[in-house]
Amino acid sequence: MTALLGTGLAARVGGTALFEDLDVMVGAGSVTGVVGRSGSGKTTLLRILAGLAPTAAGRVEWRGDDRRPWDVGLLAQHPRLVSNPRWTLRRIVTEPATIARRDCDAEPIAARVGLDAGLLDRYPSQVSDGQLQRACIGRLIVQAPRILLCDEPTAMLDPIASRAVMSLLDGLVDDGAGLLLISHGRGLVEARADRVVDLDRR
Repeated sequence: MTALLGTGLAARVGGTALFEDLDVMVGAGSVTGVVGRSGSGKTTLLRILAGLAPTAAGRVEWRGDDRRPWDVGLLAQHPRLVSNPRWTLRRIVTEPATIARRDCDAEPIAARVGLDAGLLDRYPSQVSDGQLQRACIGRLIVQAPRILLCDEPTAMLDPIASRAVMSLLDGLVDDGAGLLLISHGRGLVEARADRVVDLDRR
């Protein structure tokens, strides 16, 4: 089974430990939830697993088939902070295919994520947070990662958009992706997660 594993992980800010000796597994077709108060190290943990930040101890490893550069995907809390404002939604969605030098029709992807195809040629400043987040999920569908790391993906959205985004993420898990879901909402995590990492109890 494909899995991203973190064993004995540790993170510190100055001389203060955020967490120590932490084990995390994100496996194919399953959901791992991470909960904890603000400042407990949730986003730091995601960055360590993504290879964007070093761990103070322990290691991160890939299990299963050889890992490809696109096998780990990220979905940020603030889609505007990670989206190029000069790109249309069409380019945001199709960029992974462009990098891989393969064709991609954005309209069917937009339909799958509930994004009006008429918005594809607009820029991030011309759409809502929920619409932009749907475009970011469309990009992930094109990328087709085997492991998906999500940092508070619904925090900036209204309840209707939040439910729609979570439904799309559930669909990616049903298709076989492994999901790490970070959220302040324990109910949201506990309703979906096969395993929960509680950073407040460490």
